[in-house]
Amino acid sequence: MLADTGFFGSLFELKGYDQPVLVSSTDGVGTKLKIASALGKHDTVGIDLVNHCVNDIFTCGAEPLFFLDYIAMGRLDPAKVESIVSGMAAACREVNCALIGGETAEMPGIYSGEDYDLAGFIVGVVEKGRRLDQQQIKAGDTILALPSSGLHTNGYSLARKVFGEEPSALKAFPPELGRSLGEALLEPHRCYYNLVRPVLKLVKGLAHITGGGFEGNIPRVLPPGLAARLDRSSWDVPPIFTLIQEKGGIADAEMYRVFNMGVGMVIICSPQDAAQIMKSIPEAQQSGRVVEQQGAQRVIIS
Repeated sequence: MLADTGFFGSLFELKGYDQPVLVSSTDGVGTKLKIASALGKHDTVGIDLVNHCVNDIFTCGAEPLFFLDYIAMGRLDPAKVESIVSGMAAACREVNCALIGGETAEMPGIYSGEDYDLAGFIVGVVEKGRRLDQQQIKAGDTILALPSSGLHTNGYSLARKVFGEEPSALKAFPPELGRSLGEALLEPHRCYYNLVRPVLKLVKGLAHITGGGFEGNIPRVLPPGLAARLDRSSWDVPPIFTLIQEKGGIADAEMYRVFNMGVGMVIICSPQDAAQIMKSIPEAQQSGRVVEQQGAQRVIIS
């Protein structure tokens, strides 16, 4: 960073790259904010925001450089803003990313009560010759699943429909969760950058499992003519998803379309490299393989 916060623009000097490719992304936390407001706990959504954005650019092999945020409220609440930003700052420190600037807007004509919105913007960098190239992926490659920490930042509209958002409901203690429902729903979105970076040279592709589930995200890194075949028994589905499905009477297909179902990111690699990756990342589970596509379906879960 070349300027203090508070200036009209944020400056960042890029060093140490021969052919730098900048990778950017923007995202929000969605209606998970409604759970945070109901419980009066706002630091975890700052963590969610940064980790989601870091994971997105990491699918290109990029390391994060700097992050900016946008917070909009009907009435500026300094304590709430401080809590949100403290979470973002902590998450940025974990991946050596500069929290370089942002905007806090007071908009009483748009937001009312405790409502607010939160968005993040990230820029990262990767050497041109080291970016992950999906064209390397071929039939027979191995798919490894990395466990999620919960819902991450997707599916909260459906979860809120099932549970509601009254504090009394969120403070309930379902025995299968071992903690309150609200605590489980606010569990931060997991960041995979530090976990996967040491073995990145062995990785052909990374898919961040966010909105749209497996079908909406794995095909984004597959070349045309290929599909992913997954064994759903190869990973554990956290109890929060089982609770949502049973209480809401939701079909399997809908659950896998909306939620990550316990898998936050998948790694695609050559079969001969899978063992070395799993040795470095013991929690990685061999969960499927890349196959030649038959028909229109790009993800087959059985």
